[in-house]
Amino acid sequence: MQRLSLDYAAGAPAARRALAGVVGSGDLEVLLEPGTEGRSTVEINTSVDGVNDIWTAVVGRIFADATQPAVALEINDFGATPAVVRLRIAQAMESAAGRGEA
Repeated sequence: MQRLSLDYAAGAPAARRALAGVVGSGDLEVLLEPGTEGRSTVEINTSVDGVNDIWTAVVGRIFADATQPAVALEINDFGATPAVVRLRIAQAMESAAGRGEA
């Protein structure tokens, strides 16, 4: 099991908590809580060894826009592909903003 912690610049805190996905075969869950003003944190727990560079690249692209809401994400991964990672984070962000259900 690997653990990776990432930090990004952000805007105002997200409106509410959200959950997207489930931990299971080939999937992951994203737990989102409003973050501290101006800062987003991402904690990744993964069952796959040696993927820190991939995680850093994928999540970095998502959080490249520093005007996004500040969030604290906990990601629990069981071998998800980068496309699933992007989808689940997007679902959680939309749900936290009140634009959809996770």
